[in-house]
Amino acid sequence: MALITLRRNLCHLSDFRIQGALAALKNQPVNHVHKVVKEHLCPWFCSLQSEPFRVRFHHACCKKFHSENGNALHPVGEPVFSQIHDWDRLEENLKNVDEQRFYRRLSNFTSSEEVLHFISTLQTLPDTMAAGALQRIYEVEKKDGDQRLPREILENSAFQALCIQFEQEPSNLSNTGLVTALQALTLLYVDPQSSLLLNLVAECHHRLQRGGLEVHSLCVLGESLIKLQGPGCATLELIICQLQGEKLEKFAPEDIVALYRILQACAEKVDRHQTFLNQINNFSLSVVSNLSPKSLSQMLTALVVLDQTQALPLVIKLGKYVVRHVPHFTNEELVKVLEAFIYFGHNDRFFTKALEQHVASLCLTLDPEVVSKVMEYCCRKQILSIPILNAVAETFVCQSEKFSPSQISELIEPFGKLNYLPPNASALFRKLENTLLTHFNYFPPKTLLKLLHSCSLIECHPVNFMSKIFSPYFLQQLQGNESCLDRLSLAQLTQLFLTSILECPFYKGPKLLPKYQVKSFLTPCCSLETPVDFQLYKSVMTGLIDLLGARLYFASKVLTPYRYTVDVEIKLDEEGFVLPFTVDEDVHKRVALCIDGPKRFCLNSKHLLGKEAMKQRHLRLLGYHVVQIPYYEIEMLKSRLELVEYLQRKLFSQNAGIHW
Repeated sequence: MALITLRRNLCHLSDFRIQGALAALKNQPVNHVHKVVKEHLCPWFCSLQSEPFRVRFHHACCKKFHSENGNALHPVGEPVFSQIHDWDRLEENLKNVDEQRFYRRLSNFTSSEEVLHFISTLQTLPDTMAAGALQRIYEVEKKDGDQRLPREILENSAFQALCIQFEQEPSNLSNTGLVTALQALTLLYVDPQSSLLLNLVAECHHRLQRGGLEVHSLCVLGESLIKLQGPGCATLELIICQLQGEKLEKFAPEDIVALYRILQACAEKVDRHQTFLNQINNFSLSVVSNLSPKSLSQMLTALVVLDQTQALPLVIKLGKYVVRHVPHFTNEELVKVLEAFIYFGHNDRFFTKALEQHVASLCLTLDPEVVSKVMEYCCRKQILSIPILNAVAETFVCQSEKFSPSQISELIEPFGKLNYLPPNASALFRKLENTLLTHFNYFPPKTLLKLLHSCSLIECHPVNFMSKIFSPYFLQQLQGNESCLDRLSLAQLTQLFLTSILECPFYKGPKLLPKYQVKSFLTPCCSLETPVDFQLYKSVMTGLIDLLGARLYFASKVLTPYRYTVDVEIKLDEEGFVLPFTVDEDVHKRVALCIDGPKRFCLNSKHLLGKEAMKQRHLRLLGYHVVQIPYYEIEMLKSRLELVEYLQRKLFSQNAGIHW
């Protein structure tokens, strides 16, 4: 392991390298020391300039490196060595200091100044620990949300000493010290063209070609080169090739995650690496239990980017361990987990329970992106989570101003889709209406249409905005640069227009022109109705034939003039007797059988989805006698005879007015 001599670099001047230099300094007046140091340090730095993107400074050998920062440095205003007795303070040596203790102390520091002050008190420092100090500087600076290193850090003599040693003696560094230093300096946005990084990269490449890097070093180097040179660099292919030659049993859990990140950066080459990926996916099942929350999130993200839909066993196992870490994820990590679960179609009742507890307890403090992603997850998976919906409704009422237009739409849409009104519904939709009135023009047309349509599903009709969305100006904005409006937008407009006629008779504004109205709400790609479950439909058909005596007395999948498709329609005459479906005269009443399979309900519940509830509501308003045949009632029947008796009770109850 190479040792970095900090004290030598802190006074890296020819005047000080002579025998007894320290004693000579101590015998000189303080102002003389200041003068000598200042004369030699001034050439290290560029004068302050107004360059917007990078900082330049020179070390003693006049070799410069740049930080992608935005502020140029100027000569040091204060002397580096303000008091002679500072020399005595540097006598502490790290030879007997335990490495774990060193890293423990580093982790306790909360600022770069504390890190640099600590290492400045050490005479020598192993290269791995020096690189670790640079990494800690990156970690504490990252917390401040600024990618730029402050001027005080760049001017710090201990920081410069570290950089000089890494630049001048890369061949003396250990593998771990070399790649860790490269990683830290890359994350600190040092200029890739600086001599500092060029020397480190050259040494890494030299050792890579010799095959002298172990698994962990290869992973660290790969990620650093991606950041420095992009995923297309030729050296990265050599790294992946060497990693493929290693046994996966040699990989630590964090190395497996790093390998996923490397392959994620090369997603366009996923076909070339798919065999290797399959091996990694299978092996990863054995390391999931050892992953941190951050690593779980990163692995799931990589699986999404790499489109590993065949790795469902791994996704399921990751989901099992995600449940344990829900309270410990950062906002960004939780968003990534939810995105992965949405992508893979994964849901787990234990995860939902953990998510409910997390959101209900912290909803008012959660990031808006997290709240909207949680709602999107519930909406996509059709999860009727009352604790989450209630907590989010309360959050929106209290903090509506912190949500963007797209986030507001993602918050409100699940209430409509899942057919749920929270206890504070009046306050929720009053706040929504005020937000729309104030910021109407900030909502993208399609986002606004989806939002208003969701409201109408739960009978919170956007009457005050119907005249705007039916206007030619809004329709033109909705169409944008396309040759025509998309099918889903047309269907939503049509259903809103039908709602204005059936449920808002007091609305007297503009009507939707016929050319913008669809003929059917049931379409393959973007349907506002759920197709009938085929197996359930066949069972009910068999029972109806037995009950009515012939197939002649009911019609299937009937498209009504009102755009809805009825699963089964039965026609009645004035006295309530069943007519053949071919008869159009003397039809006094129509019975609509809604054969509702599991997909028409919220997940694992008996609660109808909003679009199905609206369909049945509209059919009743249009004069149909609606008879619901839910799957969970059919599943209770044990024989064909029980099915016939069940249908007889449904159709020929005393108040149904149907006779046979």
